[in-house]
Amino acid sequence: MSAAHVGRGNAMGDEQSPGSNTTAGAHGHEPYQPVFQGAARQELDGIIARYPAKMAALLPALWIVQRERGWIHPDAMQEISHLLGLTPAYVKGVVTFYTMYHQHPVGRHFIQVCTTSPCNVCGAEDVVKSFLKHTGCEELGTTSADGRYTVIEVECLGACGFATPIMINEEFVESVTPERVPEILASHP
Repeated sequence: MSAAHVGRGNAMGDEQSPGSNTTAGAHGHEPYQPVFQGAARQELDGIIARYPAKMAALLPALWIVQRERGWIHPDAMQEISHLLGLTPAYVKGVVTFYTMYHQHPVGRHFIQVCTTSPCNVCGAEDVVKSFLKHTGCEELGTTSADGRYTVIEVECLGACGFATPIMINEEFVESVTPERVPEILASHP
């Protein structure tokens, strides 16, 4: 489900305080719960204290949301805008600019396969096909029915000498071949 299908129609423009709405949460069942409470709020406050301006904490705040929720819900963007004194549009602009932030729910294991020219020459497309087959993802960018995997192509992972490189969440794996895919997935149940 994309972020466009979740939450209120104008999530970025209203003036409600974060968490005060009754918008459905990440999967349409529960109201949005603020991220920055307890330990997450303490972590953010510690980050804010390191910078002369609150807005400098925007990228770390987005990482905290993604770590806690798996993706950046529009209501989380609203929450961050209130905490950092930014406009909701500015926060959304940053989220949509950077490809590292998920704008919709993704699988527990987020798999990025490098398909830049050097990797393609070394068989990256076959690696992608193998991941799609063995994860049950029907196409790139979709999540497997069991919620375990999402597979995407990326432009470059900076390891052209070790084609085909992949990342599973924060783990970097070099020299992946289609034959290695089942073994790799077995270590990420």
